Amino acid sequence: MTSVEETKDGGHEPADPGPSGYAAARLRLLQEESRSGPSRRSALSALTDQWLAGLYGQAARDTGVRGAALVAVGGYGRGELSPRSDLDLLLLHDGRAEPEALAALADRLWYPVWDLGLALDHSVRTPGEARRTAAEDLKAHLGLLDARLVAGDAGLLAGLRTSVLADWRNQAVKRLPQLHSLCRERAERAGELRFLLEPDLKEARGGLRDTTALRAVAASWLADAPREGLAEARRRLLDARDALHLVTGRATDRLALQEQPQVAARLGLLDADALLREVYEAARVVAYAGDVTWREVGRVLRARAARPRLRGLLGTRGAPAAERAPLADGVVESDGEAVLALAARPDRDPVLPLRFAAAAAQAGLPVSPHAVRRLAAQAGPLPVPWPAQAREQLVTLLGAGEPTVAVWEALEAEGLISRLLPDWERVRCRPQRNPVHTWTVDRHLIETAVRASALTRRVSRPDLLLMAALLHDIGKGWPGDHSVAGETIARDVAARLGFDAQDTTVLGVLVRHHLLLVETATRRDLDDPATVKAVAEAVGSTGTLELLHALTEADALATGPAAWSTWRASLVADLVARAAALLRGAPHPAAELEIPTTEQERLAVEALRTGEPVLALHARQEEDDAVGVELVVAVPDQPGVLPAAAGVLALHRLTVRAADLRSLELPDLPGEVLVLRWRVAAEFGALPQAARLRTDLIRALDGSLDVPAKLAGREAAYPRRRGVVPPPPRVTVVPEVSSLATVLEVRAPDAVGLLHRIGRALESAGVRVRSAHVSTLGANAVDTVYVVDNNGKPLPQADAAALAASVQVALG
Repeated sequence: MTSVEETKDGGHEPADPGPSGYAAARLRLLQEESRSGPSRRSALSALTDQWLAGLYGQAARDTGVRGAALVAVGGYGRGELSPRSDLDLLLLHDGRAEPEALAALADRLWYPVWDLGLALDHSVRTPGEARRTAAEDLKAHLGLLDARLVAGDAGLLAGLRTSVLADWRNQAVKRLPQLHSLCRERAERAGELRFLLEPDLKEARGGLRDTTALRAVAASWLADAPREGLAEARRRLLDARDALHLVTGRATDRLALQEQPQVAARLGLLDADALLREVYEAARVVAYAGDVTWREVGRVLRARAARPRLRGLLGTRGAPAAERAPLADGVVESDGEAVLALAARPDRDPVLPLRFAAAAAQAGLPVSPHAVRRLAAQAGPLPVPWPAQAREQLVTLLGAGEPTVAVWEALEAEGLISRLLPDWERVRCRPQRNPVHTWTVDRHLIETAVRASALTRRVSRPDLLLMAALLHDIGKGWPGDHSVAGETIARDVAARLGFDAQDTTVLGVLVRHHLLLVETATRRDLDDPATVKAVAEAVGSTGTLELLHALTEADALATGPAAWSTWRASLVADLVARAAALLRGAPHPAAELEIPTTEQERLAVEALRTGEPVLALHARQEEDDAVGVELVVAVPDQPGVLPAAAGVLALHRLTVRAADLRSLELPDLPGEVLVLRWRVAAEFGALPQAARLRTDLIRALDGSLDVPAKLAGREAAYPRRRGVVPPPPRVTVVPEVSSLATVLEVRAPDAVGLLHRIGRALESAGVRVRSAHVSTLGANAVDTVYVVDNNGKPLPQADAAALAASVQVALG
């Protein structure tokens, strides 16, 4: 029995069974300007079906073979024939035909294909043999999942397809890890498609092989890939491969540089860059779908493996529900992913997408694609300028290190990044023709932020460093010098994000001059005073120079291995040292203490009168900080005030965003009062009562509340999950800032009880804290502490250095 699939070839006449008729019809089809993409691929498959069905029918009659079928597998089985694709064919038979007759039938099919110069992958098997081969060869099993009848016995193929699909689903626990391993090995060999200047459209990660693997995962019924945009991405890759085949006349999948302009023209695109952007965008969709799918496969397989053990332990009660550990307000960890809390309301919380992303990255967790999709659908726009909390969460996300990349890409896949930062759209998937660059522009910016996160201890404003890292190449894609265009864009972005005028100016300078140090250090005479003077004038201050130095290193490290070396680093460091010396020529202004407010004086009087702490809480009305408050505490001067107050706040889960401590002397009252002013926010939404804070502070000062033990117990019970190990704390003595005190600067990861530990270390060293100024910048804290000896004098230089070292050890 012979059958041919019904096809619609758009008016092409049926192919002559002979090679010449098929070849002519094939040529006419490929030369049709009006037919391209899926229409041409399906028409080419149908045309090939007709030709092969004709060959099969005649050969089967001539040889007398019955109980056989000609089957298309792989890409041909899916009906996706590109102009130079291989023909993957299986001659399936029931085993009853004579071997000589079967061999003759095969020859009558294969030789005409070879005569036309077409590549052919062929085999002759019974259903049992095909099934056994599939069991031993993963690639063969994958090909059979797409098996399709060309001609012959439809029932024979239907039985094989049913068996092969059942085997695939029954063996999914074994087969899918093998397939994942195969995909990883291929990615190691071929690289990441969306970052290659000459990508392999089939083999590279994010290419056509990965789309086939995702189909196979879906066929297992174990997991399914995100469908949004995946079919369109596959179509774009296939279209590019079709155009490549037609331009080169070869069966190639590598998009070589010299062929890109012609391929772009055939696809109706502006130029080679437009081609690469389209291909990169498709590969990004495929790669993200793969990441999500394989993570879900792993989760399902782990759950299946655990189920028998749990049944044995729990009997008939079943497995317990997955724990939901809080990460941030509205964000929890569940089953190894960051998800939205049950009470989260994205429609009422425009900062939630950034808080969700920052919490996931800081914890080193993947984000739930369902949560990201919900945020994209429901979260409202942020007000302009952004509230402080949104800006802080963005900085926290950027400072999380390597986990930032996956979280950022998940948000980008759902369009959240372009919504938050509209200027991002222009650099997204933009290729960089310079072979020194490893990444596209958008990924390079994120990689620079990742590198910068390791350098945050070197700068006093890590938030500005991380933002500059994100924006330094934002001008690429605009006419002219990208640094000049980028400065304008960076200033606009900074203003929209709510940075003040001074910070906006600094970010503009950093973006405008992000290549200044490395270009000057490697191309100019550093012994020429004019060279150093030009750098100093461009930068303007030692703080900006410090930031530019760290940005230069992060940018180079994120560019590629050829962009940074020990030699370049030493040249840049030499230039920075010379410019810093020139900028320090003017004396530093002495730090001035603010005049106390009327309320601070009132609280100080009350504290001296009662001999106990007195505090006041004020709700903050500025920006969107609904749960943020200002807390003012006055305490009669005594040892341990700073660590006690900071520890009590930590116990009550209050995050310190800024703090200020000073000593007051009142003219009509004996003794000194320490006044501490805190800007705090509840970690998970609810603020404690002022009376409880005061009671616990009294107990902490009299020793009845063991703050260190309480904090340690809570940390042991609820360990804070971190994705990567942050850079270690750094404590330095800041010279020539104050003539009244020794100034220590502490740069450390923001963590529960950090200020408490700093205070304890200072108390243990026997010094008095004259004032303290705390800033939390994303995930980093920069705390400046003014200390004096017991006589109220600054510490000698050697003692100050020893104190800094001891505090650093205590924090380490």
